[in-house]
Amino acid sequence: MLIAIVDFTVAPADREAALRQLDAERVEVNAMPGNINFRVYSSRADDTAVTIVHEWQDAASFNGYQESESFARSGAVLRPMMTAAPVSRRFHADLLETVA
Repeated sequence: MLIAIVDFTVAPADREAALRQLDAERVEVNAMPGNINFRVYSSRADDTAVTIVHEWQDAASFNGYQESESFARSGAVLRPMMTAAPVSRRFHADLLETVA
């Protein structure tokens, strides 16, 4: 499994628009081959911070997302809003168990 955590900042006035863009792409991203989950979070402590957590079956699936129209659309909207370069941390992980 590949997990990608992307952190970025925007001006406080732009955060709702950034979240709307990501929410608008959620259904399409979640339906992509190899996607396990795509979640978006806004910080409670910092009104400029947004985090995206991706879970993908493998790196090839994640690469497919990065080449998708959805990724391009979000980049076109989000990049001009960003107040600093985004930070993307990527991990290979093994699922130990799912506890419900």
